[in-house]
Amino acid sequence: MKRKFSAEFKAESVKLVLEQGLAPAQAARDMGIGLSTIDKWLKAARGQIQPEAITENEKEELKRLRKEVHYLKMERDILKKATAYFSRASLPDASGS
Repeated sequence: MKRKFSAEFKAESVKLVLEQGLAPAQAARDMGIGLSTIDKWLKAARGQIQPEAITENEKEELKRLRKEVHYLKMERDILKKATAYFSRASLPDASGS
């Protein structure tokens, strides 16, 4: 028979992990539930977090990191093209010259 848990019990279990920093396995042991059960509750709780929960500092950092990733991808692509160009240029001519 499947056990039923109250919303308060689920919330308390999730709070142990998200707010108090307990490992999911430890929280599951402490609450007398299976690890897969608390993992399912954690996924549900994390899915309910609104985007507004991101601070202004985090938004600025995210913007900066996205810009940096874009720049690094451009650099990588340029280096790939340069490598391909110079590898072809250094190959001996097929005509035997």
